[in-house]
Amino acid sequence: MRCTLLLLRWVTSCILLAALCTSAPLSVKVGAELCRSVRTVSPRFLSVALDASLLRQRALDVLRSQKLITLASALSPGYLRFGGTEADFILFDPNLFLSYKHGLKSPNAEEHLIHLWSVKAALMLKNKFKKNLKNITISGGSLDMLYNFANSSGLHLIYSLNALLRKNNAWDSSNAQMLLQYCASKQYNMSWELGNEPNSFRKKAGIKISGTQLGKDFQHLSILLHKYKTFNHTGLYGPDIGQPRNRPIISMLKGFLDTGGKVLDAVTWHHYYVNGRNTSLKDFLSPQVLNSLARKINQVLKVVAKTVPGKKVWLGETSSAFGGGAPDLSDTFVAGFLWLDKLGLSAKLGIDVVIRQVLVGASYYQLVDWHLDPLPDYWLSLIYKKLVGTKVLNASAAHGGGQNKTTLRVYMHCTNPSSEIYQKGAVTMFALNLSPQDMKIHLWGLFNKTIQFLMQPADSEKGLYSQSVKLNNQLLKMKDNMTLPVIKGIALQAGSPIILPTYSYAFYVIQDANAPACL
Repeated sequence: MRCTLLLLRWVTSCILLAALCTSAPLSVKVGAELCRSVRTVSPRFLSVALDASLLRQRALDVLRSQKLITLASALSPGYLRFGGTEADFILFDPNLFLSYKHGLKSPNAEEHLIHLWSVKAALMLKNKFKKNLKNITISGGSLDMLYNFANSSGLHLIYSLNALLRKNNAWDSSNAQMLLQYCASKQYNMSWELGNEPNSFRKKAGIKISGTQLGKDFQHLSILLHKYKTFNHTGLYGPDIGQPRNRPIISMLKGFLDTGGKVLDAVTWHHYYVNGRNTSLKDFLSPQVLNSLARKINQVLKVVAKTVPGKKVWLGETSSAFGGGAPDLSDTFVAGFLWLDKLGLSAKLGIDVVIRQVLVGASYYQLVDWHLDPLPDYWLSLIYKKLVGTKVLNASAAHGGGQNKTTLRVYMHCTNPSSEIYQKGAVTMFALNLSPQDMKIHLWGLFNKTIQFLMQPADSEKGLYSQSVKLNNQLLKMKDNMTLPVIKGIALQAGSPIILPTYSYAFYVIQDANAPACL
């Protein structure tokens, strides 16, 4: 009864939103079913990746940085995926010696390490599109460095094994077995993938593998993992296939799942909105571009439901633009529209985990720049982690002009219960304004305790191209180059409308929602 009354109270006084300064009336209704959540996502929903190209460029030393560990730790709990194209060219050599000492003792060591990384990253980016797809070796010391970084940051490591090692078309697991033996001897608690975007193996290595054969390879890997007590309960994820652009990719996914789907803990696929080499600011603000993700998600979910019903689905690698991202777009404030909408839409439609490409690297879509300073998408990820819980509520926004023209996008979750600041039953709404006009959000007297976290570009001259962010008009930056700032919202006046400025995004914690789904 209480649930019904609360729901009626919510529906009859639902959130009404209207644009300011428009000649034609724009009314947007947002409703949420507060008595139950639509679904629940993983506590590690927002996760991050490291690209295996760091190994080729001998740049894994950056993982020794205490500053980077601080930044990564703030995004826990989460997964840390070590993969990408280069992962299918890595060979493990247990006899290759690489000394590694955890931590940095010299007073100037951190500063020196960051300087070396910034120089190396600039060189790596310059040579990014020069193909160098040759085998590269990883040592036990490098594995230690990778695992210790993940472990110190509170992230669970997922390691992508080389799937291009073949014998009579089947996967040759001899090298992988040496790596598994090494990790088991160290008692490393980690999970596994096999191959990266197998639909492109012919293009990058001249090898064609059917989905059915890849499924058999995963069955083989599953048997190997269960030989080690350490990995009896480890995760196995795949096939990390590219997004469903054409029928052959869908056919490959079907063949793979029919054969190997049962040994998986989750089905993984990759998604990027646009090509980083020829995209534009218009694409990053386009509702049509944002809406394209829903079609891809539904395609994959449909295949999974028919072949391995009930299996969890992940975005195993994703960002704004493929090819390393788009210069002056993927690393600026405007990229946050694509990232925040992807988080909201993925959770709402049924994706369990979203792994962001990349935490740090020689690219334009990294969360942390060459000096290990947070970029706008890092701050957005940090605030999301702090405020957004795992229970997804059914919020929606629709314009009279149709969903494709929607410039206001709204999502709603139960507030993260790990935050002791907010009372039980609180709801977190996050909204994006893709319009050149401000949006007005009315909370019709129902809720009197709303906390706002408004994000806007900090560099007024660069505007949407800004690489720094303001939170409620305060610049977000690290203190003493090592300490993250306290993320604080501001209380809005009870009964007053919320103003969501043009080209901005924000989080709102509705403290007195008393949502039954969130109690």
